[in-house]
Amino acid sequence: MMVLMSDQPAHRPDDPALRTRVLMGGAFVGALVAMALSWIFSWVPEDPQVLAERQAEEKAEQVAKVREAAFRSPPGSCLNWTEADAGDVHKVSCDGEHLFEVVGVADLKSEHGPKAPPPDDKAWRELTKEHCGPLVEDYLDDPLDPEGKLSIGVLRPDEKQWANGNRTLHCGLQWVGPGGGLQVLTEPANDLDQSYVWEPGTCLALVDKTVGDPIDCDTQHSYEIVATVDLSDEFDSYPSEDEQKEWLEPKCAKLVHKYTGGKDVEALAKDGLILSWDTRSEESWEAGSTLVNCKVGATLEDHSGLAPVQGSVKDSDEKDDKKDGDDGDDKGGDDSSDKGGQDGGAADGDGENADGGSSDGGDGENDAGGDAPQEDGAGRPSSPGGQESGG
Repeated sequence: MMVLMSDQPAHRPDDPALRTRVLMGGAFVGALVAMALSWIFSWVPEDPQVLAERQAEEKAEQVAKVREAAFRSPPGSCLNWTEADAGDVHKVSCDGEHLFEVVGVADLKSEHGPKAPPPDDKAWRELTKEHCGPLVEDYLDDPLDPEGKLSIGVLRPDEKQWANGNRTLHCGLQWVGPGGGLQVLTEPANDLDQSYVWEPGTCLALVDKTVGDPIDCDTQHSYEIVATVDLSDEFDSYPSEDEQKEWLEPKCAKLVHKYTGGKDVEALAKDGLILSWDTRSEESWEAGSTLVNCKVGATLEDHSGLAPVQGSVKDSDEKDDKKDGDDGDDKGGDDSSDKGGQDGGAADGDGENADGGSSDGGDGENDAGGDAPQEDGAGRPSSPGGQESGG
């Protein structure tokens, strides 16, 4: 019988080389299996909190880049946004709705080296006034009214950017309401009358017995604006507050009668309301602000501040709806002729400006910390985080 033979020597089952190859192959396969099992049993989903923090940090970095690019726009550019952190900030026409008008950039590197600690809030305000103030003065045709609509806003480095060497202030102009919220501007700063007035029909919120930002008149509010008056129609030079009051008292009475369709001061008093008005300081007058508001509100019985009013004063036949029916504190209108109305609101007495807005600290610049661009929002819908706003 013939047997097919190989020319290679036969390997006995106990051949050492064969055993080595088999063992190595088995070890390799075993390692693969072990690795797979290790991956399967050791992998767990990322902690939701850690994931959320990482995503928030990534978003913050992205927003910071977007804001940095937008606020670096050349002077005269106007910016608008809708998100609280200004993550959607973009350039728009200054003749349209906007929240910020760029006036220039200031560099702090010469004063604050790479190892300098970040300024605190007070220092930021001083730096804003020192570096952005002159840029604003050069930018505006007229002086900046310290009591007017416009105030200095700035996008400044946050702590992380500061640590990375960013020392740039992006300076601009914006309008911050008495409650701290940014208000919409619709024309370039140099075309704007800086008088701190509101359109007739505007109602201002009631916050801690004083004035807040615009709010729907159907909700509780402090004042309803009934008219805007130009003092320069009567006076060629700055009138004293007494002169302003003497002229505004009958003027506003006539205008509220027209606004309400026939309601006079006595009728307002029966409804627990008083007629008041703003006045202008000489500094504000010299800056070109000559407009004032006539307004209707109510004071608390103890004269500690403003009382809540609900509904428009135009709803003269339904005045019971105008008050907060739960507390009855809004009967301060026994002062129907607006005692003290020359200061913009009778018994307000809590630091409200003559223009009905809250004081900005006397330097024309508020710290929004953000309600305007340290991250908060630019403050103000505010302002973008990392910003001080005049919010």
